[in-house]
Amino acid sequence: MAVRSSSTHDGNATSREAPRGRILVVDDEVNARTALTEILRGEGYVTENAADGFKALAKLEEFAADVVLTDLRMPGLDGLDFMEKAKMISPSAIFIVMTAFGTIANAVGAMKRGAENYLTKPLDFETTLAVVERAMEKARLLHETRVLRDRLRERNAFGLIVTEDPKMRAILDLVAQVGPSRASVLVYGESGTGKELIAAAIHAASTRVSRPFVRLNCAALAESLLESELFGHEKGAFTGAVQRREGRFKQADGGTLFLDEISEIPPGTQVKLLRFLQERTFERVGGNETLKVDVRIIAATNRDLKREIESHRFRDDLYWRLNVLPIELPPLRERRGDVPLLADFFLRRYAAENGRSIDGFTGDALAKLGAYNWPGNVRELENVIERAVVLCDKKQVSIEHLPSTLVPQDRLDAEPNIPGASITEIERFAILRTLEACGGSTSKAAAILGMSTRKIQYKLHEYSGAAALPESAHPDSSR
Repeated sequence: MAVRSSSTHDGNATSREAPRGRILVVDDEVNARTALTEILRGEGYVTENAADGFKALAKLEEFAADVVLTDLRMPGLDGLDFMEKAKMISPSAIFIVMTAFGTIANAVGAMKRGAENYLTKPLDFETTLAVVERAMEKARLLHETRVLRDRLRERNAFGLIVTEDPKMRAILDLVAQVGPSRASVLVYGESGTGKELIAAAIHAASTRVSRPFVRLNCAALAESLLESELFGHEKGAFTGAVQRREGRFKQADGGTLFLDEISEIPPGTQVKLLRFLQERTFERVGGNETLKVDVRIIAATNRDLKREIESHRFRDDLYWRLNVLPIELPPLRERRGDVPLLADFFLRRYAAENGRSIDGFTGDALAKLGAYNWPGNVRELENVIERAVVLCDKKQVSIEHLPSTLVPQDRLDAEPNIPGASITEIERFAILRTLEACGGSTSKAAAILGMSTRKIQYKLHEYSGAAALPESAHPDSSR
């Protein structure tokens, strides 16, 4: 046997109520592999083993190891090549190489290739446990760092929801209230309104914040792939399924699964999703093993699901399971007061990303942004501002940096949207329309509007650089 113990060992006596971590042992020597696996299991670790590098790679697909102990010299795929391929599957795993005394130089080389430490054979019990414990501690620290980073990112979802709109503030209050519950949430809203941000904010406000927040766009996958992506599949379940694969439900265990475009789920998959919501169990595609996970579902749609039910495209029982806590997001055209805030937010973000020094927007540019209806909502606004930042070669973004689709309303008869238009837009419309009615007389228009003739002439000079004016309304037409 290749493991040398310096003290008596009782696996049952040293077992822990909670596992200390997950370890994969890779060694072509069956006795050494079995003995080391049992010793580590007795110390409270969850262990698996593999007889060679190829089998170990397959094992890593279904067993998320914190630490991997691998022999350096193995037939077929040696320890170094195995480690290189294994890091692609489990980039966060910590690797320890095991080697005979005469190949310590190779072990040191392995450390240069990414191994954390090495052990010489025959293994000493106390030394092995000490090395494993240090590696496991590093794995725990790395995991905690990732969790904190993910938690910060998810909590920043609140920071990314820029709003002063009363409806949106009420929604954020509701998010904080429903976050700690276990209930399913269904988020309604047009494309680009920020449904995923709201889902992330709910997760951030929940007790699951330290666990995964897993996303899946149901419209992005073909029907044949969606079920496998959700529930996973067994090896050989279909052509190309060369090994078992865990689905999004397993990945989200203990956390939250966000299903965007839920209306696109086909009928067969709807049945399986309904079963999960009722029983919290599922089977992998091609498998018989019933799996149970603790996952909260947040779904989102830009369609009217009641109409989808009437058209027999969506199950009403699934709808009621998902629609426990509905949240409806208003389109950007209904929260126009947020447009300047969002525009400034995106301006600062993309100016920093592109190394540009831009102070803000000209008044006309802001007026155009505020008057536009934004059919693509916040996502469209973000794209417009990113484009403007790239094109801007001045201190402020002006109309010339905005897409032509945002500036189609310069005709005199284009009435401003109220509410929604800026004071500048309303004033411009009033002046030009009154001048037209007065035959271009600035003095008559001034009397009607209660403004000075000088101010109207000043405004006409300003407008003449931005849009075509009626022939009688040019600045020199002051009769």
